[in-house]
Amino acid sequence: MTKTNPALLVMDIQNGIVSRYAEKPEALAPFQKSVEAARKAGIPVVFVRVAFRDGFPEVSSANKMFSAIKNQGGMTEAEWATQIHESVAPRENEPLVTKRRVSAFTGSDLEVVLRARGINELILTGVATSGVVLSTLREAADKDYHLKVLSDACMDGDAEVHRVLTEKVFPRQADVMTVDEWISSVNE
Repeated sequence: MTKTNPALLVMDIQNGIVSRYAEKPEALAPFQKSVEAARKAGIPVVFVRVAFRDGFPEVSSANKMFSAIKNQGGMTEAEWATQIHESVAPRENEPLVTKRRVSAFTGSDLEVVLRARGINELILTGVATSGVVLSTLREAADKDYHLKVLSDACMDGDAEVHRVLTEKVFPRQADVMTVDEWISSVNE
């Protein structure tokens, strides 16, 4: 069995997205707990956000989701909406990866950051389960990463979609567990 070298990915926990999904501050507690546990265990924490350059040069009119953002404006790199939420703010030595699509890998330097550190296992957290978590899990599985998903550190606007993904779809390619179960496994 290959020894794993893990990293915790905290994906799209940025102001403009959190404000739409986490109505109560306690909804972010599992994210905070996972970040604190990773730091304590010496596991690298990598923050991922979606943001665009001024003028949206990377957004095609053929992309239904992102062309709508382009038409409305917002979500550029410097805006409040694209900054990581203060409840899990990155420390100085923790990378912030900016992606240009749904998957954390697409249009970003995530893979370069992971390779530089010899990371071969990803612990996935994020908003939304049916967006960044699903897309990143699928791409990471195709890239042969060992994968874990922290089910209670993922959120989706549709509880049933979240349930189906975490209970039926994700287990085909990842170990799905709660934050507490993961912390117990790290401390063994």
